[in-house]
This record gives sequence, C-alpha cells and structure tokens, in this order.
Amino acid sequence: MGDANEEKVQTDAQQNNDNNDIKNEEVNKQEEVNNNILQNENTDNVENTKEVTKKSKKKVFFKKAQTEETEELKNTINELNDKLLRNAAEFDNYKKRTLKEKSDLLKYGSETVLLGLLSIIDDFERANKSIKESTDIEAVKIGVNLIYSKFNEFINQQGIKEIVVINQEFNTDLHEAITRFPAPSDDLKGKVINIVQKGYTLNDKVIRFAKVVVGE
Repeated sequence: MGDANEEKVQTDAQQNNDNNDIKNEEVNKQEEVNNNILQNENTDNVENTKEVTKKSKKKVFFKKAQTEETEELKNTINELNDKLLRNAAEFDNYKKRTLKEKSDLLKYGSETVLLGLLSIIDDFERANKSIKESTDIEAVKIGVNLIYSKFNEFINQQGIKEIVVINQEFNTDLHEAITRFPAPSDDLKGKVINIVQKGYTLNDKVIRFAKVVVGE
C-alpha cells in the first residue's frame, strides 16, 4: 500500500515537471516572439528615423538653396535698379546739355556770319568818310565797288547764291511774276525779260524768290 502511494506521488511529480517544462517552453517561445516583434519594431523605428533625418536634410538643403537664390535675385534687382538710376541721370544730363547746346546755337549761331559782316561794315564806314572828304569821285566809285565785290564774295562763302533769271524760262519754283509784258521777240515768250528784285538760294534752297517780268 505504501509502495503504491509512493509510486503515485512520483508519477504526479513527474507529470508536474513535464507540465512545467511545457509551460516554460511556451513562455520561452512567447518571449522569443516578443523579442522578434520588438526587434522588428526597433528596426522599423530606425528606418523611420533615417527617413525622417533624410527628409529633414533635404528640406534644409532646399531651404538653403532657395535662400541663396533669393539673395542672388535681390542682388541682381539692386544692381539693375542702380544701373537704371544711373542711366536715367545720364539721360537727364544729356537732355539738359542738348537743350543748352540747341539754345546756344539759336542764340549764337549767327556769330561767325556777323563777325564776317563787321569787317565789311568797317569798309563802308571808311568809304562813307572818304565820300565826305574826297573830291575824286572815280576813286570813291572804285572803293565802293571793291566793298560790293567783297560783300558778294562773303555771302557766296556762306552758301548764298543769286538766282539767274534773265532770259530764263519762267519757273514758279524760283520766280515770282510781278507782271507780264509783250515779249521783244517770239523766242522770249514765256521767259523772264526783266527783274524787279533779285532772288537768292541758300545751299540750293530758295530763301527769296526773284520778282520778275514775264514776256508774252
């Protein structure tokens, strides 16, 4: 009876040990599963962290590049503004200088011509004095003719020329008919037979029409 009880106790103890071994094995398996899950989670977290860090670096890089580009554009705009202001100032100075030169030209443009006339006026004054004092009329005539020749030479130098009219075909671009008169001959009909006032051109531009009498 005692042996049977002892054997039963041993059997129960063995069964308990087996059960404990099974439980321990299950616990170990669960811990392994948990460790694997935790490791996978840690791996995912590391990957996620790397991805976030990578994105952050990209964001910082692009932001830096954008900032540099913005600064470069600001510098370019400032340079263009400075250039525009300088050009505007230069143009304003050029406009003022041009207006002054134009004003001076209108005001003093005739200076050279007038200087040339002054010497002729001097000649006329001497001739006038000579006329009052001289008794030699021929000498006075020669002096006046010399002044007249000098004056004609001067106006020719300025580009002024007398319009040739006598025996020329009447031309409304050059002549102004004062009246018509019977022509002395048939070949003078429609032509200028007399001149009332001389006409002149300045560098081929008519500045005064010749007043003429036309034959008919």
